[in-house]
Amino acid sequence: AGSARRSDRGSREGGGASDRDADLESGLVGGLVLDAWPERLAQARPQQRGRYLLATGRGASVPEADLLAGEPWLAVAHLDRGQGEARLHLAAAVDEATVRARLAERVTATTEVAWRDGEVVSERRHHLGAIVLDRVEVEPDPEALHAALLDAIGAQGVGLLLWRDEDRALQARLGLLHGLDPDRWPDVSDAALQRDAPQRIGPFLHGVRRARGLAQVRASDVLAAAIPAGRHAEVERLVPTHLPVPSGSRIRLDYAAGDRPVLAVRVQELFGLRTTPSIADGRVPVLVHLLSPAHRPVQVTDDLAGFWERTYPQVRAELRGRYPKHAWPEDPTTARAVRGTGRRRR
Repeated sequence: AGSARRSDRGSREGGGASDRDADLESGLVGGLVLDAWPERLAQARPQQRGRYLLATGRGASVPEADLLAGEPWLAVAHLDRGQGEARLHLAAAVDEATVRARLAERVTATTEVAWRDGEVVSERRHHLGAIVLDRVEVEPDPEALHAALLDAIGAQGVGLLLWRDEDRALQARLGLLHGLDPDRWPDVSDAALQRDAPQRIGPFLHGVRRARGLAQVRASDVLAAAIPAGRHAEVERLVPTHLPVPSGSRIRLDYAAGDRPVLAVRVQELFGLRTTPSIADGRVPVLVHLLSPAHRPVQVTDDLAGFWERTYPQVRAELRGRYPKHAWPEDPTTARAVRGTGRRRR
């Protein structure tokens, strides 16, 4: 059948009336081909010379050197059969005005509100099969916008929301409770929130207009809503944000550090405390990170009594000379806890 061609236009050289006649002839031929095979309309793919999209949705091509390869629209008379990309053997150029006029009754309009390429797209499109003639941004339907935002969370996760450090801490605290009693406390992990986004996050999406607006949805509100009614105070009691220590300080617990919350505190502030602090009504001993006066790690333990008995004498011997202004009693279990330097004790 030969390569793709547009009537006999490619064989002419020069300009003037002959070119205009050729253009007219080509347009007429293209219109006639459209009348016969409207489903064979082909639209050039952007930035891909010689590559086309057929109205059927199939890809098609002509050699890059072919005269037709630069045409934005083709009416195809003959092409390869099959499922893969077609090779166009006989086609004529046609302009968009002719396409719209000849195939006006086949043009359909659709409105789509969807999550696509990292953004919520809301547009009305006129198309001929798989070929989009034009697209215009429109005000989205609220329900469709809501669904698109949920799709965004489903695709990219709850990290799209506004998360602060304290929100991640609350999530970890609730996660610990869920691990202890899954029937009583909800799963608020990222995976669970993403899976149950319509129920957990959906109510907070009203007023959000675009994907970037998800960063205004506070994760703290989502987490607070997940706590069963009447149990907020119980959360604060069972998994507190801070623990009091014998020195009188209230030390923040780090719930995000691992399976158990971490209490990082200077050794001198725990003098007089014989047992490891715990939370959740004593069910979870905290992991104590004992610090030097300079807040450098000395020991990690969940057995404070064992530390006082076996490890503290060595720590005392190593550090009392380095920090002579701080208290290093021989018996830390009966000494008074101090926040500052205190007096040196032998």
